[in-house]
Amino acid sequence: MSFIPNLITLGRLILVPVIIYLIGNQAFEAAFWVFVAAGISDGVDGFIAKRFGYTTALGAYLDPVADKALLVSIFVSLGLQDLIPNWLVILVVSRDVLIVGAVLISWLIGFVVTMRPLMVSKINTTAQIAYAAAVLAVLGFQFESTFGATLVLAAYFTGLTTVVSGASYLVDWVRDVSAWETDTTTEPQDQKETPK
Repeated sequence: MSFIPNLITLGRLILVPVIIYLIGNQAFEAAFWVFVAAGISDGVDGFIAKRFGYTTALGAYLDPVADKALLVSIFVSLGLQDLIPNWLVILVVSRDVLIVGAVLISWLIGFVVTMRPLMVSKINTTAQIAYAAAVLAVLGFQFESTFGATLVLAAYFTGLTTVVSGASYLVDWVRDVSAWETDTTTEPQDQKETPK
């Protein structure tokens, strides 16, 4: 039964092309409800994993990948139709590319990454989710005249938290890698050898 949360997460990944298709065909109301369903599934798989002890190594990697794939696909899809600012799309995508790049570099040099959840990143993720949902709702239910100005402010706030979050992660990563390299180079030779 420990596979159930991972199956739910995979279901969320499957919704990514569905959302891209719906946004591409300007079916924004349907896209909004699919996004809501994806959000609910995120809460459900997390609850099941923690409540019944079904946390797995696969789930630890799969869950954030599914979340980011969903969010990035929405931002890119809306950006391609000029429905949200292009600069915001660039910031959101660049932040995730930089973080993934840092993880890949760490893997190549043999450094074990410990991604600590920063408060600013939690705020940023919440801002991105809220902004994406708000844009889809405004477009789907024709609320442009009512919430248009609010969306502009929300875009700037989302952009700001994206920049601060990405910079914070990169600063932490550079500091951790530098400390690791220093420890590795100063460690006595007999301690660096693998026991036989």
